[in-house]
Amino acid sequence: MSIDIDKIRNDFPILSQKVRGKDLVYFDNGATSQKPQRVIDAMSDYYQSYNSNVHRGVHYLSQIATDAMETARDNIRKFINAESIEEIIFTKGTTEAINLVANSFSKVFITEGDEVIVSEMEHHANIVPWQMMCKERSAILKVAKINNNGSLDIDYLKSLITDKTKLIAITYISNVMGVINPVAEIIEYAHSKGVKVLIDGAQAVPHTIIDVQALDADFFCFSAHKMYGPTGIGILYGKKELLEQMPPYQFGGEMIDQVSFEETTFNELPFKFEAGTPMIAEIIGLSVAIDYIQETGINEIADYEHELLEYANSQIKNIKGLKIIGTSENKASVISFVVDGIHHYDIGSLLDQFGVAVRTGNHCAQPLMTSMGISGTIRASFAFYNTKEEIDIFVEALNKTLNMLR
Repeated sequence: MSIDIDKIRNDFPILSQKVRGKDLVYFDNGATSQKPQRVIDAMSDYYQSYNSNVHRGVHYLSQIATDAMETARDNIRKFINAESIEEIIFTKGTTEAINLVANSFSKVFITEGDEVIVSEMEHHANIVPWQMMCKERSAILKVAKINNNGSLDIDYLKSLITDKTKLIAITYISNVMGVINPVAEIIEYAHSKGVKVLIDGAQAVPHTIIDVQALDADFFCFSAHKMYGPTGIGILYGKKELLEQMPPYQFGGEMIDQVSFEETTFNELPFKFEAGTPMIAEIIGLSVAIDYIQETGINEIADYEHELLEYANSQIKNIKGLKIIGTSENKASVISFVVDGIHHYDIGSLLDQFGVAVRTGNHCAQPLMTSMGISGTIRASFAFYNTKEEIDIFVEALNKTLNMLR
């Protein structure tokens, strides 16, 4: 297989529009990816053809909707190679999935003086839930350092583990730098010490094959909107034996077994963690996005995006005053950079005038920015529908922008 870039771009209707009179160059895929027409159509078809609540009716539409949603759950299970659909929990996104684990896991497994380890490169969503949980449980939050090139200091991480360490929460791929962490090595070492591991896979799922059984991850979280699916839906994978021990995160309909004013019992997995009406259309859209990725080929996507990354690096590396943040060789298709004497917001605002969409700011990673001694970066993140020609437009616009600001 190889990437048919013309066909792919035609599948994404938003890419054909103009922004401020210029062809849209969308390099903000790390924040959210665009959606192929088939995902849009699948969600529209649900609302037009069989809109109904699930698991709560014997009528025709309800049965069709339920079948569609549970078929999607199994498709997601296969996509990440989970052992059972009981291990696939629908959430609003990676953030809610991490909050769910921080809340529920801690109630069973974290006591006063226990430790949780995160890293300097984490997204706020993989810092603050653990920080708040540690305060509530009188536990200790430890922070693994990064090297000068942005890679994780694995030896330092290992040195933090003690007999009080209960969990490591680590990102697979940095949303700021694109650095790919050796999560399999981390999980293997952690398990040898009796420590559980949660992987924030939000930035990894669009770029690499995920096999949670091969990784032996205890928890794995990701969001649909990073992988060409809709917003508002994400997945928590958890090992069944852990999920069975954890109490529900939210309470209401669907997650119950029996309710009386004296006592309530809870539903079986995965429904125990899915209170309320689920995001039915979004779940269906995620499943279709998975089909689209698999038809295109995840390895082919990764190879093509690596070409884009190398080309972009070669085109910007000699720009005067420009410094790339995160220079580890093992990277996904993300470039974060700063330019001496020029604020990142000013650069991003002017690039927008040329139709180029990038992300500016701290990227919800303020501790990383502090460790790097900067306030923010300009981030260009590439997807498989981007082209080298778009990179040329970006570089030309960037040079013009810098000439105006200097």
